[in-house]
Amino acid sequence: MSRKIVEHLSAADPVLRELIAAAGPYRLRCDAAVPPFQILARAIAHQQLNGTAADTILGRFIDKFGPGGFPTPDTVLATADPELRTVGFSFAKIAALKDLAAKTQSGIVPERRALLALDSEEIIARITQVRGIGRWTVEMMLMFHLERPDVLPVDDFGIRNGFRLAYGLRKLPAPRALATYGQRWAPHRTAAAWYLWRAVELHKNGKLPDPCMRIRMPRAARPRRKPPGRKRRARSHR
Repeated sequence: MSRKIVEHLSAADPVLRELIAAAGPYRLRCDAAVPPFQILARAIAHQQLNGTAADTILGRFIDKFGPGGFPTPDTVLATADPELRTVGFSFAKIAALKDLAAKTQSGIVPERRALLALDSEEIIARITQVRGIGRWTVEMMLMFHLERPDVLPVDDFGIRNGFRLAYGLRKLPAPRALATYGQRWAPHRTAAAWYLWRAVELHKNGKLPDPCMRIRMPRAARPRRKPPGRKRRARSHR
């Protein structure tokens, strides 16, 4: 499968072809065993924290409220906010976790089997209803847990920076422009994103090839402004 993906991307984009040759085989690691509630709870815990601090808080959370496994939505909802606060969660994250737990119970955030039956945009629309969960978080779940092959997180700084480096741009591409350009990579945009992340690593190690061609980024369409209407002079009634 990875060979077909690489062949498709290489044929669609000469610059990406050179990046693929430098980065080597496509090796996206997916973890399909983790339930959606746990994936998203961990994502909430990591927001605005470095990995070590978030993992410490999660460790306390699991030890105190989930002996033998990760705490369940029922446990989160049944636990008072001050108790959750003792493991290090802020009140904002506690509110997000409880909203996630409630929406998991109600089925808005379903189990993995149900998610597999939905298309990616449906999943994004449902899960971004949870407090504190944005599109990027769901896109990471789609890529690394649900194994969706055609996801391009255009708001991800690493992907935008990788594109800038690989394609020799002076500035980061605008998300809309990157989305438009990336249409040529479909239906394998997840793999293209993986290679753009590798571009950053190759650049740091001095192994990123110079772009074989220069590109012009598509301009994002801007809504047209209506021309200002002429002001009518009030007629005097004499």
